[in-house]
Order: sequence, then structure tokens, then C-alpha cells
Amino acid sequence: MNPDMPLQLLGGLTARQFLRDYWQKKPLLIRQAIPGFESPLSPDELAGLSLEEEVESRLVIEQGAYPWELRHGPFDDDIYQNLPERQWTLLVQAVDQWVPEVAELIKPFRFLPDWRVDDVMISYAAPGGGVGPHYDNYDVFLLQGYGKRRWRIGDFCDESNPRADHPDLKILAEFPQTDEWVLEPGDILYLPPRIAHDGIAVDECMTYSIGFRAPSVSEVLTHFTDFVAQFTSEDERYTDTDISPVSDPYQIQADTLVRLRTLITEHLSDDRLLMTWFGQFMTEPRYPDQIAGPEQITEADLVAALHQGALLVRNPCARLAWAEIDLGPLLFASGQSRLLSGHLSELTRLLCQAEALYADNLAPWLDDSEAIQLLVELLKQGSLSFSEAEDDEHEYRN
Repeated sequence: MNPDMPLQLLGGLTARQFLRDYWQKKPLLIRQAIPGFESPLSPDELAGLSLEEEVESRLVIEQGAYPWELRHGPFDDDIYQNLPERQWTLLVQAVDQWVPEVAELIKPFRFLPDWRVDDVMISYAAPGGGVGPHYDNYDVFLLQGYGKRRWRIGDFCDESNPRADHPDLKILAEFPQTDEWVLEPGDILYLPPRIAHDGIAVDECMTYSIGFRAPSVSEVLTHFTDFVAQFTSEDERYTDTDISPVSDPYQIQADTLVRLRTLITEHLSDDRLLMTWFGQFMTEPRYPDQIAGPEQITEADLVAALHQGALLVRNPCARLAWAEIDLGPLLFASGQSRLLSGHLSELTRLLCQAEALYADNLAPWLDDSEAIQLLVELLKQGSLSFSEAEDDEHEYRN
């Protein structure tokens, strides 16, 4: 994608202009970012997803058993027969993992790192429905998919802003409004992290939220230090071989902190470890149980299947990324990593970018044992699988 080409998705801004002037800085309303947009899902189909055991869903009822009642799915088939006519919202997470047409909505946003994408959440709201004024700790593009929704926008917030007394929802107790817009199908509202917002359905409506994950400092410190600890030995200890006699044996001297900082820095400043951890962390699947597998297949059988026209596709729940380090290319797949030989750099790119893998685009590596072994491992892991669609071959090759 040319970063200097104007994009209708961004209201005529280039990707470079958007990232410079708006990304994580201020909201942007884009009228008809996707002209003529038609929701790939109906409200009934979204409700049907909320009945499934493996799908994460929630209901927020403004005047339920208590104000802003929150219920978690999966829901029973008759629940929607007993809801009020107004002021309730259904939210379904990661719809992109279940509906290919919804996953397609992520493609226009690939001027941003794909490993930053969290999911596409879809909310359906009855007239007057919403989830209350709040803020999120991640970037989000709100695409209006059906009906109209009124968005009230406020200032940047943080944990110091007072919250309503609620056991489950982080609703802001105060909401100084700065802007207000009504979005129609095809309109997009970009919101940076921590901007207060409140969406209220004007009529029956659906909103697609394309969210971008951002790990907290707490997550980074906790997970990375746990990861690094796996590579340390019990023999590695705090040392003070240069210690001087002390006048007060109960005082912790300042030079002790210098030694501790050196000890910690030696382990935490290893770029290879940091990259390996980060790639694994950011590619962990949202729902690990949905990574199907293992595919039991030998390397010879895989090559034969590819020559016979087989297609390999990515599991919708899998996450892939790659990096280049001094030792060679690193491939990250669903929370795992593998260091590859340098001649496989282009293969790592292909694995992450291609919608399908087949004999033609894998041709340079079909006789490479390391490459075929990698494909077999990805099949066994469940990040890749054989396509079951009869006409996929034509679709992906044209």
C-alpha cells in the first residue's frame, strides 16, 4: 500500500497524514468511508451467533433487573423474545473469526501492523440502546453497518475520572461533551485510546468496531519477565564481589541498587529474547481452543497433496507475524516461534500475507525439506489447514 496515496477510507487523507495527525491523537469522522456499505450480517444472524457456546457475547440492558444490567452469553434461543423494545445492546466479539465477509473488513486497514489488530466486534442496539459513556484503552474504528447511531464525544480520560457505581461496567459518572455526530451506514468514526464516548442507537442499528490491541505496561512486565526467567539458571545469583566494609549492617547501600540494575539489565536488554517474546505474545490466539488440529500428515504426503491441487489456508483464529533478527527470519504463529534459515525469508512473508498456499506460490520451496517441515508443523499446530471449499482454487488464484 502506498502510504502517500489518498484513501477514501480515511476521507481523502493519506495513511501517512492520518498517522501523523490523528492516530492516538484525536478523533476523526469520515463520512461515507465505505460508500454503499451493506452489512454482511443481519441482526438475526448476529443474534444467532450469540447462542453458540464458542462465541463470546454480552447483553447490556439499560433498565434490566438493575440499571445497566450485564449478561454474558451464550444465550438461550428464547431470550430475545423477552427483552424490552428499547434501550438494550447485544455485543458479539471476534465476529471476523466466524464470518469471512466480516474478516474482509480488516483488509483496508493494513496500513497499520496486522499484529496490532484485535478483532471485529459487532454491536446490535435496539432504539435508544447503548452501553453508557465510557472510554477504551485501545484504538478503534467504528463503522456504522446498519441504521443510525448518535455518538457523543468527550475529552481524554484516565483512571482518575469518576465512575458510576457498577459491578461490571466502567461507566463514566461525568461526561463533558465536546462533539456529537449521527453516523449512517458506511460512515466511520476513529477514536484514539482514552477518549470518552457514548453511542446511542437512533433506531435499530448495528456498529462494527475494528479494534487494535495494546498491551498494558503491567502485561508487558509480567509476561516478559516470566519469559526471560525460563532462560536463567539457579546458579545465577546476586553478587557483590566488590563490596566494601559497612558501618551499618542494617542499611541497604545505594551501590546495591547499581548491582541489581546491572543484573536485571543484562537479561532484559537482550533484543533476541525481547523480539521472540513479543512476537509470541502478540500472536497468541484470542481463543486458543479454536486452533484446530493436529493434522496428521507426512512431509511426502503434503508435497503430493500440493502437486495434486490442494490448498492450505490459515485458521481464522490463528495469528501470524514475522521478524528479521541477526540470526535469520523468525516466524510467529499462534503464540509460538521458529527461527528459520535465511533463504526462507520470502516464505515467512508469504505465509503471513497469502490468503491461500498452493503448488504455484510454494514452488520455490517444494523441494526444500526445512520449508516443507515448517508447513507440516503449522498444519499439526492448527494454524494452517486444508481448504474444504471445492472452488477455492479458482477464487484464490484469480
